[in-house]
Amino acid sequence: MQGTVAVTGATGFIGNVFLESLLAQGWQVNALARRPQPAKPGLQWVAGDLHDIDALNELVNGATAVIHCAGTVRGRSQSQFDDINAKGTANLVNICVKQGQVPRFLLISSLAARHPEVSWYASSKFKAEVLLDELAGSMPWAVFRPTAVYGPGDRELMPLFDAMKRYGLLPMPGFTPTRFSLIHVADIASAVMAWISSENPVTGVFELADDRSEGYDRHALAALAQKAWNRTVKPVSIPAFLVFFAAYLNLGLAKLFRYSPMLTPGKVRELIYPDWLCDNTPLKQSLPGWHPRITLQDALPELL
Repeated sequence: MQGTVAVTGATGFIGNVFLESLLAQGWQVNALARRPQPAKPGLQWVAGDLHDIDALNELVNGATAVIHCAGTVRGRSQSQFDDINAKGTANLVNICVKQGQVPRFLLISSLAARHPEVSWYASSKFKAEVLLDELAGSMPWAVFRPTAVYGPGDRELMPLFDAMKRYGLLPMPGFTPTRFSLIHVADIASAVMAWISSENPVTGVFELADDRSEGYDRHALAALAQKAWNRTVKPVSIPAFLVFFAAYLNLGLAKLFRYSPMLTPGKVRELIYPDWLCDNTPLKQSLPGWHPRITLQDALPELL
């Protein structure tokens, strides 16, 4: 047994991959969950959430490292996002710095935090990073800012891949050219494992993407899908005003019926933002031996 790692967000798409990777490498894992979860060797579930101080104390007790992956991508107001993504992070950091053995702390943020003005979500993730810096004291910490993540279990990009394979269409909002980076969830997990295992804590804010430095645009994505599935794939631009109309309507209904929407005006601004390229060179230099191993071209045939 290598030691104990505390994990939040372990029931989500990305966090679950971290959890399985840690267990496979022989780590003892304490994982936070709001609902009962199946037992596994080496895994201790802690019932609670990011506002349950007793649960957070139990979660990090004896841990040598904390991987904070929990957060929300849905909300009908800035305060909803802040309550979980920012205040929840502050609660966890405050608990960690009071431990007799202070752990190293890794915050899984988002590339969206680079531009907090774009959306409520982006702002809340940036606030979480600022709070970590302000509250951590001497606790070693790092922030990973992954770009758009895909892989088995993904619910955000998978409908896009499904539309390309099933119908030969790549729907994209707006007509303005956009460039973006991508990364497979397994490559984020391998970076986390390298960070956990590093002899000296690696600190700083790092972007994560695959090794396609030029990134992707709608035409590159369609061409890769066409090659992977041997069928014509056509990019289809949806006028931005129509997407914004749907987003404002959805937000209004969410406030009326009190649900947490995914499609909001802020999400649309994220989708049409022209530059979500990122550079993983600083992380590769800080974690010798780590580099992304999965390309979208190789992964597409296995996704669906």
